[in-house]
Amino acid sequence: MSKIVIFGAGGRGGRRAVTEAVSRGHQVTAAVRDPRRHTDLAGDNVTVIAADVTVADDVAKAAAGHDAAISSIYRADLPAREYYPAAAHALIDGLGRAGVARLVVVGVGSALEIAPGVAFHDQPGWPAEHREFSLGHTAELEVLRASGGTLDWVVIAPPPAMIDEHADRTGEYRSGDHRVLPRAEDAGPFSYADLAVALVDEIERPKHSREMVAIDH
Repeated sequence: MSKIVIFGAGGRGGRRAVTEAVSRGHQVTAAVRDPRRHTDLAGDNVTVIAADVTVADDVAKAAAGHDAAISSIYRADLPAREYYPAAAHALIDGLGRAGVARLVVVGVGSALEIAPGVAFHDQPGWPAEHREFSLGHTAELEVLRASGGTLDWVVIAPPPAMIDEHADRTGEYRSGDHRVLPRAEDAGPFSYADLAVALVDEIERPKHSREMVAIDH
């Protein structure tokens, strides 16, 4: 059993990560900006606390005494290219102070490469607002890559398509590297539930270190 702090636990990905971690017997601290909006998260082996992932002091306090952290964060009201790098800096600082050495981050598939040096979001016609969001995640990745110290991080990027909020957990997925994984034309959408499986797997049995990793069915 591990103690896992999950930042962004109130979101679609974060909630599934909480469920997955608890189902495997882990103790979870669900870190959200406003616990009053997420009282339903509290339960056996889940404690809900307030924390701003862009504030290193909040990260350090939330992560104290934990074995690993998951970041599944999102803000619609802040520019992505400011928010995600700020969160990365705070996580590196705060987790370091808390002595937490493993961080698993939810990335986006549109930041994966489709050709050497060409990201999915660089394709002609990709909507500008989606590209900005993806570039925020790319900036976050650059901060993580530039970090020294002992933080062992990995960014898990689901396929560059809508993630299914309601699809059942299969517990199965493929993993690759920084490139979009090929998929069959009739492949169904990837689920948040299976994304959560990959996140917790990387805590229980780490296979990747200091890199972005594509996953898909």
